Amino acid sequence: MPGSIPALSRLPRVDGWTLGILALAALFTSPVLAVLGIALENSGDAWAHLASTVLGTYISQTFLLIAGVGAGVLIIGVSTAWLVTLFEFPGRSVLQWALLLPLAMPAYIAAYTYTDVLEFAGPVQTGLRRLFGWQGPGDYWFPEVRSLGGAVTFMSLVLYPYVYLLARAAFVEQSQNLWDAARGLGLGTWRCFMRVGLPLARPAIAVGVLLALMETLNDFGTVDYFAVQTLTIGVYRVWFGMNNAPAAAQLASMVLALVLVMATLERVARGRRRYQFSQNSPRRHPLARLRGVRGTLALLTCATPLTLGFIVPAGLMAASAVGTYGSSTGVHTLTLAFNSLAVAVLAALVCLCVGLFLAYGARLSGTALVRSATRVASIGYTVPGVVLAVGVLIPSAALDNAIDGFMRTYFHTATGLLFSGTLCALIFACTVRFLALSFGSLEAGLTKITPNMDAAARSLGHRPGGVLARIHLPLLRSSLLTGAMLVFVDAMKELPMTLILRPFNFNTLATHVYEYASYEAFEQAAVAALAIVVTGLIPVITLSLSFAGSGRFSRPAKTAS
Repeated sequence: MPGSIPALSRLPRVDGWTLGILALAALFTSPVLAVLGIALENSGDAWAHLASTVLGTYISQTFLLIAGVGAGVLIIGVSTAWLVTLFEFPGRSVLQWALLLPLAMPAYIAAYTYTDVLEFAGPVQTGLRRLFGWQGPGDYWFPEVRSLGGAVTFMSLVLYPYVYLLARAAFVEQSQNLWDAARGLGLGTWRCFMRVGLPLARPAIAVGVLLALMETLNDFGTVDYFAVQTLTIGVYRVWFGMNNAPAAAQLASMVLALVLVMATLERVARGRRRYQFSQNSPRRHPLARLRGVRGTLALLTCATPLTLGFIVPAGLMAASAVGTYGSSTGVHTLTLAFNSLAVAVLAALVCLCVGLFLAYGARLSGTALVRSATRVASIGYTVPGVVLAVGVLIPSAALDNAIDGFMRTYFHTATGLLFSGTLCALIFACTVRFLALSFGSLEAGLTKITPNMDAAARSLGHRPGGVLARIHLPLLRSSLLTGAMLVFVDAMKELPMTLILRPFNFNTLATHVYEYASYEAFEQAAVAALAIVVTGLIPVITLSLSFAGSGRFSRPAKTAS
């Protein structure tokens, strides 16, 4: 029909890159869809049992945990970012990059370390009893480490860099003209910050808090060790304790809904407001010098979270590692390190390949369909690891059973487990979880390459694959390295997915630390814990040093009054 030709011409062109991106989007969203599909099945009387026992506790403690951590990272991250961005005080040049170091400290390792020192039988309380002659808990009060408050404290201390990083970047980008106009209206430094600086930085701060809360929901080791009954713990216990897949999937769906609600609330609160910074103001912000008591208070405000979130736990782990290290420990740790490295390297390589395909395919097509598919494919980073593990394990087990049944029926041979309970399932789950890290890094790198280079190469007869190999890959070396490091470090310290999906008798550094901490023998795993932290330091220090040199703020011009 003549009228159908224009309609067909408006359809997006479908090529191999587009089909590949759509297929990858379907593959990497399949765990989430599997959870939602299984959640529709009948869970029997599991919900009646949960509702009458622990469901209320799961929900209330989850909300209390994210509320406490959200408030903690907001206060610490914004206050430290404001101080190091606008003021000069003793130690600022070091603190502005060192404040990112707690990113290398997994929350569960910090929790294990502090508990080992602060619990009733630990050196701190034992020393207090000897010093003051106390006999037991009835003679004195000491805060309970293994509690909801303890979990909030330790998570806030290691997750605040998400807010600090984005808040400081937002403060750096703000125009000096806005601050001058506010001061011209009679506002002091504090009121300028509250009325101008903080509102303009709100989107970046909200994203930082949201990232920290997603990591909070993903945490398993800390809440399990502290007996905090969250929805994440509920998914794990219903799956392994009650052996009820539909009920576990239904709890997992509640976690997914919570993540979606948090992201939606942030967008609704923002509304139609737009936050833009002037790019035409070359004037640099003068740093106000803080002296005396104010300088000391600024130093303590910034140094305290760094000390408690990284220096103290790292020092305690190093001391324990030196005291417990032996020949057998060294051999065992090398085996665990090899397993962790294998998982992390494979996950990084797969994420890089998939992320590069998605980012370059989106560059070639540029259609709304392809862009949406790439965003959907990288949605796994917002999903807690326990939920992803359930979404990978149940379908892969069903697939294994189907293949095994087919082979038994027609070929009289058993195939066993091909996917579930193997390294394939674990690497796939890590790829789904961390793909956003590699994709984001490569997408940002490709935006810096002018499209004219693509056009020039295509005019010389190169196909898209050739352009990628000969032009883009050499220019993307730093982006490839950044993406690989981010995925590598996160995979090294990943606990819940590894704990659920690992092959039989396969341990990593993270699972080894978790098991020994469960046996109240964390000091025996101090070497493995320290190895995880040292590995995480590599990209964090790289990011910190590059971040320290950024910004438009000049050296001190005046003394704050």
